[in-house]
Amino acid sequence: MNRNVCSLRTLSVWLFLTTIPLTLNSAQARADCPLRKTENKKDGNETVQNVIRAMLSMQRRAWEQGVASQALLELGETDLAILLAKDAVVNQRKDGRLGLNEGDRAATDPASNGESVLAAAKATGDEKLKKAAEQMLDFLLYKAPRTREGILYHNCIENMVWVDAFYMAPPFLAVSGHPDEAIKQIIGYRKILFNPEKKLYHHIWDEDRQRFERKLFWGVGNGWAAAGMTRVIRALPESMKKEKDMIAGFVREVVEGCLKYQREDGLFHDILDDPTTFVETNAAQMLAYSIFRGVTGGWMDSKYLPHASRMRDAVYRKVDGFGLVQGVCGAPRFDRAGTATEGQAFFLLMEAAYNDMPVRQNVDRR
Repeated sequence: MNRNVCSLRTLSVWLFLTTIPLTLNSAQARADCPLRKTENKKDGNETVQNVIRAMLSMQRRAWEQGVASQALLELGETDLAILLAKDAVVNQRKDGRLGLNEGDRAATDPASNGESVLAAAKATGDEKLKKAAEQMLDFLLYKAPRTREGILYHNCIENMVWVDAFYMAPPFLAVSGHPDEAIKQIIGYRKILFNPEKKLYHHIWDEDRQRFERKLFWGVGNGWAAAGMTRVIRALPESMKKEKDMIAGFVREVVEGCLKYQREDGLFHDILDDPTTFVETNAAQMLAYSIFRGVTGGWMDSKYLPHASRMRDAVYRKVDGFGLVQGVCGAPRFDRAGTATEGQAFFLLMEAAYNDMPVRQNVDRR
């Protein structure tokens, strides 16, 4: 080999290797650096863009794809939402379930993709997307497993009702022209899972054994309930004011139940009434989203805004330099603090709801 060529190659390798520590140190600095306080604007918030980028870097299961696309829709990131919707259709099962790229058990989770697929169909005029949304709806209405009273089970392999389902199925049912079915599901879930003394929802009910499989008051689970019902309220037609008012009452009661356990730092424990469990970030985002939407919609009192402000302040302190929302109930098992697509998505949903508030002076203290 020519000596000059060899020397050039050696020099190139040396230059590459000497830059590695700088690159790693720079990356570590970004992860460790405190959040830069940026002005909160729809198109100008650097933190929001970082959170979007981090969310899109994550592997996503059916409900994660759905909540991510919903967040992008509410932020006005329509093109990105359409891309996620298209990929949910790529992973659609023959029975209509959207975004199902892992296992075959999920019944209601895939429906969280329905709203974005329907929105993408309307935006693009793509008949394939329209058909995909119709097939998802057909699964929910006629194929998904249910209790004898017609309440959707969360999974196909077990006769269990999960609090998570509040968020997964009713909002899509409402936006796809079946508001009565959406309300039926909400009332059914509440009847099964709600604890009137605590004003909180238990996690999982086993219909076969007629007992709770998981009786705990999971913070994120109560967040799923509050946010899911909030989305249904927004989707119901104005002619259903009575039903809107009823569901708004359901949201207020669970928010009040949760607020009894809000920590001084604005966050909540993973199990709301158990301070020995880890401090968790996502429940605060979910509740703040519900409060901001409720106040803007006129069905929640502004007295809740100071609580939502504390939640939002606390959440911002949890976003690292890469845009990862730290300390949420972490994927893949959701049994410890970590990061997760849903944690990213609910930061974005919280910000979308905040941005849409007409008056924010009583909220923005950062």
